This record gives sequence, structure tokens and C-alpha cells, in this order.
Amino acid sequence: MAEISPQSYGRIEDGWQTKVTDLGLNALANAYEATDEERRLLLDLAREIREATASGGGWWRAYADAMVSGFDHYLALEEAANWVTAWQTTVIPGLLQTRAYRRALTWANNPDWSPEEVNRTLDLARRRQHLLDRPDFRFEALMTEAVLRYTIGSPPVMADQVRHLLAHSESPGIEIRIVPNTETRPVGLISRSFMLFSFPPLRASKLQEPPVAFMEGFTGDLYIERDTEVSKYAREAERIRHVALSASASRDLMLRVSKE
Repeated sequence: MAEISPQSYGRIEDGWQTKVTDLGLNALANAYEATDEERRLLLDLAREIREATASGGGWWRAYADAMVSGFDHYLALEEAANWVTAWQTTVIPGLLQTRAYRRALTWANNPDWSPEEVNRTLDLARRRQHLLDRPDFRFEALMTEAVLRYTIGSPPVMADQVRHLLAHSESPGIEIRIVPNTETRPVGLISRSFMLFSFPPLRASKLQEPPVAFMEGFTGDLYIERDTEVSKYAREAERIRHVALSASASRDLMLRVSKE
């Protein structure tokens, strides 16, 4: 009664992309005893996916050759979010990296790549940074002072990178705060670097998608979606805010580091 063919069932069970009608989604919601709110959220998400597919999908499809496997999921989350919090203990957040800084990181991680491959990755990073120009997008960058003092590339590259941070720290919708080396409470060090994505209400149902936490790993990335686990990262972000310098004091620190 859900108007789903046996072939479609097979594709779903094998994890392949297939078209599922609203009738089919309602049938699944009935089978899993979904609440009315869960049903509306599911149907609204499906509607947005169809609209995105009809318009050609995400912009990052053009950079498929420059992405590691699975990174398109991260880009979709980043694009859908209206508030992103980044906590970094080792490197500048990707949305705030200069091209030279990013190039140094890319060469270090991929010494066998050709210049063309590196440049494609840099173009992808630059395209991501257009998010910062969106009036409805808020980016909160929390990082340790050590991030500013690691010499990535060369001293001139780092000086330019810190000046780049200073310029963006004055932009509306962007907040950069530093946890200084003098801070004795090791908040955020045990949790390591992470990202928090928060989303606006869906257009049709006005329901709120739950936030998602993300941790980048050397051998694989981790997406955290369980409410109890995501809330731990949200609490950790709040603890980090308590020990971080104010935005103004963080600018003063960045200015000193850029001169050094």
C-alpha cells in the first residue's frame, strides 16, 4: 500500500539512493510508530531534498574530485546550518584559513599530490568561505592561543593568517575568542577539537532539526547525533566560553602575536 516496488526496497536495504514518495514515508512512519512531530519533520526533510535535487544538488558536486570520501556530508551540514561553533586546539578553523595557510597544511598532509590537486582543494576551501557572507549565518571560532603560535608554512604565512583573523573578527556574525596559554583550567583539551552545527526551523513545518556535533579524525570522521551526546559537546562549548578571552581581548592578543 506504500507504492514502493520490490526493486526500490532492495535499493533502500542496500543503502542506495532511490526515490521514496510521501505515501511511502507515511507508511514507514506508521510502521515505526512515529509521533506527529517526527512525521512532519521527516516529510519536510524529504521535500527539501527533492528541491535540492531538482536544482542540481549542492554546489560542491563540481568539486567532487577535490574531496575526500564522505566530506560531502560535512558540507551539506555546514551549508544547512545557521550557527556553527568551532573549537580548535591545533589549527585555524577551515572557514577562516588563508589560501597560503591552507596550502601549507595540504602539502604537509598530501606530499605526493600534484599542484593541480592542491589548487582544487584550495578552491573548494575558498568556495566554502562564502558562507561567512551570508547574513543569516553565524560563526563562532573558539581556539587556543597555541593555534596562533604554531608556525604553519612560515612566519610570514602565519603573520598574514593572524591579520586575516583580525580582519574577520570585526565582521558581523563572526566571533573569534582565544583561550590564552596562561589559563590554568584545561577546559576543552580533553574533549579535543570539535564542531557544533545548529539549524534554522524548516520552511514548511517550522520544526527544528536537532543539532549535530562533528569530530575530525586522522583515520575517520565522527558525526554525533544522539541528543545526550550532542548536549555534552554543547556544555563543553559553554565551559570553553567561560575561560576564553572576550572578543576585544582576543583581538588584542592576536595583534600582539601578529607583530611577534
